Amino acid sequence: MPGWGDALVAVAILVGLFGVVVQVLPGAMLVLGAVVVWGVVTGGPVGWTVVAVAVVATGVGQVVKYLLAGRHLRRGGVPGRSVVAGGVLGVVGFFVVPVVGLPLGFVGGIYLAEWARARDPRLAWRSTLVALQATGLTILVELAGALVCTAAWVAGLVAA
Repeated sequence: MPGWGDALVAVAILVGLFGVVVQVLPGAMLVLGAVVVWGVVTGGPVGWTVVAVAVVATGVGQVVKYLLAGRHLRRGGVPGRSVVAGGVLGVVGFFVVPVVGLPLGFVGGIYLAEWARARDPRLAWRSTLVALQATGLTILVELAGALVCTAAWVAGLVAA
C-alpha cells in the first residue's frame, strides 16, 4: 500500500479510537474496517494475519463487553426494563439535544424508571450509577479490543 494509503488508514483508526471513547461513532467497527482494508490491499501472509487478529480481537471485545455489562447490571440489581428506558430516552435525547442528549437521556431514563419502580430517589440514583459503571466497562473493553486491532496493524505495517 502506498504511503498515503497507510496515512489514510491511520487517520481512520484514530477516528475510530476516538469514536470508541466518545460513543458517537461505531468506533471499533471503524478501526476494524480500516485494518481489514489495509490487510486486503497489502495481502500476503502479513496482511491476512493482521486481518485475522483484528477480526478476532474486535469480535471478542464485542462479546465480552455485553457479558461484563450484563453481569454488572444483574449484580447491581438494575432490571432490564430500566436499561431499555435509559436507551430509549438516550436515543430521544440524541435528537433533541445534539451531542450531550444521548448521555443525558440515558442517565435520566434509568433514573426515572428506577424511581418509578422503587419510589426511592437514593435507590434510583444507586441504580443509575451502576448502569453508568457498566457503560464505562463496555467502553474500556471495546477500547481494549480496538487497541489490540491497532497494535496488529502497527506490527503488520512494520513487518510489511
